[in-house]
Amino acid sequence: MTEIFYVIVGFLLILAVFDLFVGVSNDAVNFLQSAIGAKVARFRTVLIVASAGVLIGAVMSAGMMDIARHGIMQPSYYSLTEVMTIFLAVMVTDVVVLDMFNSMGMPTSTTVSLVFELLGASFVMALLKTAGDDGLTLGMLLNSNKALTVIIAIFVSVAIAFVAGLLVQWLARVIFSFNYKKKLGYTIGIFGGIAFTSLAYFILIKGLGDSPFISETFRQWIDANTTMILIVAFIATTILSELLYFLKVNVFKIIVLAGTFALAMAFAGNDLVNFIGVPLAALDSLKDFLANGGTDPDSFMMTSLQESAKSPMLYLLIAGVIMVIALATSKKAQNVVKTSVNLSRQGEGDEMFGSSPVARVLVRSSQNLTSVVEQIVPSSVKNWIGSRFNKKEAIMAEGAAFDEVRASVNLVLSALLIIMGTTLTLPLSTTYVTFMVAMGSSLADKAWNRETAVFRITGVVSVIGGWFMTAGIAFVACGLVCLIMHFGGFVAMVAFMLLVLFLLWNSKRGFDKKEKAVDNTVEQQMLSNSDPKQVWNLLSQHFIGVQTDVIRNVSEDYDAIFKGLENEDIRSLRRCSRNLKEIKNIQQKVRKVELVAMRRSPMEIAVERNTWFHLAMNCDEEYMYGMRRMLEPILEHVDNCFDPFSKTYVNEYRPVMEKVQSMLATAGKVISQSDYSDYESMLREFQGTIADLSALRKKHIDRMQREEGINFKTAQLYLNLIQETSELVNTTKHLVRACYHFAGK
Repeated sequence: MTEIFYVIVGFLLILAVFDLFVGVSNDAVNFLQSAIGAKVARFRTVLIVASAGVLIGAVMSAGMMDIARHGIMQPSYYSLTEVMTIFLAVMVTDVVVLDMFNSMGMPTSTTVSLVFELLGASFVMALLKTAGDDGLTLGMLLNSNKALTVIIAIFVSVAIAFVAGLLVQWLARVIFSFNYKKKLGYTIGIFGGIAFTSLAYFILIKGLGDSPFISETFRQWIDANTTMILIVAFIATTILSELLYFLKVNVFKIIVLAGTFALAMAFAGNDLVNFIGVPLAALDSLKDFLANGGTDPDSFMMTSLQESAKSPMLYLLIAGVIMVIALATSKKAQNVVKTSVNLSRQGEGDEMFGSSPVARVLVRSSQNLTSVVEQIVPSSVKNWIGSRFNKKEAIMAEGAAFDEVRASVNLVLSALLIIMGTTLTLPLSTTYVTFMVAMGSSLADKAWNRETAVFRITGVVSVIGGWFMTAGIAFVACGLVCLIMHFGGFVAMVAFMLLVLFLLWNSKRGFDKKEKAVDNTVEQQMLSNSDPKQVWNLLSQHFIGVQTDVIRNVSEDYDAIFKGLENEDIRSLRRCSRNLKEIKNIQQKVRKVELVAMRRSPMEIAVERNTWFHLAMNCDEEYMYGMRRMLEPILEHVDNCFDPFSKTYVNEYRPVMEKVQSMLATAGKVISQSDYSDYESMLREFQGTIADLSALRKKHIDRMQREEGINFKTAQLYLNLIQETSELVNTTKHLVRACYHFAGK
């Protein structure tokens, strides 16, 4: 009977390794975002600094494991079987939920995930126990105050971190301006003193304060002399910062790397419980059961879990090493960091999110508020402040998303806010704090202009929504898993073990396939390349591919529209409508990427070719408008079951339709192969087809005027089809012409 518990504990320990990988993938954004976004050092250097912080933080985290043991449930009321069921349900759910968010590139909170999974499983088990024993109540079995505190902390940390990031970055930019290297001699000492003192205090209180390796005497001495330590640290680091500046050392770079180390250390020290706390609690439970005879697991109560954890150093060291490996190798970690960096990016680039009603309302309200404030503030003050926010003077490293001033503010302010949370015993999430500080500072830096604000805010709202979804999904999913395991017994437990292994394998395979496809796209290469000539070559390649795809899609939709009308196939027409919307969204995204690439191309080439580039873009848009003008009346006609399209019209139009299809195929082939040897004859053929359509339109108008008893609905529909086909051919002619000149022919 007890053998199954060996299997469960062994599986939980194996799952802890996976959880460390997916947890680090999710939380790496907390301490990597600023250093990577500002390009303060090579990626390898940033990883080494962060890895050192993670390893030290993991070794010193032994005192943080109690939440998994008795933070949510009251273990003295639960048997070994019940506790093992809860722990297994939590780990199965946790790995799958976190992996799902990481695969989408959405940062979420491992703290919230763990707490609400424990709460969901414990709540279900408590309901089952109270139903079978009238002497028990939910209040006796659950420590629900912890979950309520986390929920409150979510609201508080999100709001405070965003506002603090906005105000502090605005003040820092007013002091330093975007041309921050101009007057550093007057300001870098004070800024460096504040930053280094804050980080030292952060490491001392957050990193070492709760460590079991610090003696109680030394801890009491720190508490008694904190003010003196901070004053001495401020004076010493202020002098040191000035000295480093005069020695031509980049103080901002040191601040960012020190902040990366500090946050990585705090992350490992405080969040390690989210990954290995449950498996180690399960291992301790089994050890206690065996040490006390190991008789009946259904009646052996887990009172021992009320005691604080005593995690062996070896386990913590192994966990730290695994986290470092995950940090260095996880593609999903880089994917999550990319989301956060992209949303706080100072310049142009690919917007990962679309528009949403909430974002549009917020942007419009902000614009109205800004207009009111601008009317109150004197012009001289506005002009002076505006000069401090001149983004044309921005000093950023090659390929950086923002400068070192903002990176320093992000890290130092995040550390200070987490210190405040610790002092107030508020369980702030490092994910919430660091992400919202970064969003607030990017808004203060005017990184969200009128062209990008609605997309960035949509992204922020999506990420915040993901955090709240984590709580709900974790609670419900873990509760259901626990319920199934309770009634399904060991068979259900084994089934879930196999299921989670399959899901992890399938997720890994799917993500690798997706990542391989994304990494090889020309779009990614254009945005990451810094050589103008290479960017132009990539843009030319991408441009040809896009225009070829446009013509192919137009041809397919044109064929579907005509066949849908001929056969009264409403499903085909609706599918075509959805396809046009999807293509429009893709084109908008592609256009943004290509515009950025055009700006990065050699000036002499861009000036010469941009007219034809924009003409081709306009043709792509005209295709979408024309196809929709062609489709909508046909869709309405068929959807309302009006009289079918006349066979006379079908037979009369089909030869034209086949000719247009042939011309589209030829145009696509010419553009894809850049073979314009028959360019002049193609243009004449286009013009001839337009003339044929004009003659057909005149013939049909005469028929509408002269024939008696004609069905004007279908006649008008046919006339619209002819007119839009003529526009389609004309647009194709202009597109071929634009591609011809863009290719330098």
